[in-house]
Amino acid sequence: MEANLTQLQESLKSEVRKFVSNEISPVASKLDEAGEFPFDIFKKAQALGFINLMLSSDHGGTGLSAFDACLVVEELAVGCAGVTTSILANDLALLPIQIAGSEEQKKNFISPILNAGQFASFCLTEPGAGSDAAGLSTSLRKEGDFYILNGNKQWITNGGIASQYTVFCTLDKSMKHKGICCVVVSADSSGITRGHHENKMGQRCSNTTTVTFDNVKVPVKNLIGLEGEGFKIAMKTIDLSRPLTASIAVGIGRAALEHSLKYSKERKQFGAAISTFQAIQFMLADIVTDVSAARLLTLNAATLLDAGKNASLESSMAKRFAADMAMRAATDAVQIFGGYGYTKDYPVEKLMRDAKLLQIYEGTSQVQRLVIARELLKG
Repeated sequence: MEANLTQLQESLKSEVRKFVSNEISPVASKLDEAGEFPFDIFKKAQALGFINLMLSSDHGGTGLSAFDACLVVEELAVGCAGVTTSILANDLALLPIQIAGSEEQKKNFISPILNAGQFASFCLTEPGAGSDAAGLSTSLRKEGDFYILNGNKQWITNGGIASQYTVFCTLDKSMKHKGICCVVVSADSSGITRGHHENKMGQRCSNTTTVTFDNVKVPVKNLIGLEGEGFKIAMKTIDLSRPLTASIAVGIGRAALEHSLKYSKERKQFGAAISTFQAIQFMLADIVTDVSAARLLTLNAATLLDAGKNASLESSMAKRFAADMAMRAATDAVQIFGGYGYTKDYPVEKLMRDAKLLQIYEGTSQVQRLVIARELLKG
């Protein structure tokens, strides 16, 4: 697939790589250590069109295809997975509106966020409902022209800085997925409390908080789609976003390979560069093979999505394989670096910490296997 990239796609990759080299890579370690959200990087990314990637240009987004967005995300993730995760949060939060919202809702809930350079958050996960999205408890009760929203959301990317939330909630928990709705909530609504920024193992500069809704009044016009369609909207959104998440993993794997190649040629043991040792060569061979395979799975899923085809199987395969690959590649990179790789003076320990999250969020690797098996058995 990479052999067939157009000149425009190659130029896009080159521009993103330049941005990463100048703006992200030099500060990635510092941002990680401090757990600091890089507002200045996001302003520059927006100016260059490296944020809001799959959101329509009619509403202020970059308007890229899924394939081209994956190319951008891989380059960004080579620099820092945490920065990239927060960059993608707007796509995740606003794609449900682009998928199922009316034109008026798109103008009211997408355009203002993008034009003002603000952030939105996708609120699905709860303290008691992670992998079991259909078991969420956040409740929605209709009262006249408003809904009353109550509940707690956890692990919300950009939750502490968002101006708007896309919230998945239920009219009746006993209805499981059939009772779930999707509503848009302004962050300045009365009754919203944002938690502290979580002190995470990896992807530390990406803002992650709890968000609590206490009798929050939501206008009925803020309902996306129909009552009971929320679960379907969430799953369609995640099908679109999983290749982007897989691309973060590909970027981590590629970074692990690049750092390992460079270090193995410089590091000498027993009078020779360690790159001459078969044990190291086998590890490098496995990393490059796995990175290439993950990239192909990811771009194949993106190609199917761009063609308007159902890609639940392919998106889950890409996300599962790429996430597990990134963890293996980063672990092998630490091994190649030896004791140095275990210190923060070298970049690979950060890759290992960042990679672990990819096996957890947007569906764990175990849940992806369930999705893959279900799609496979359906035929």
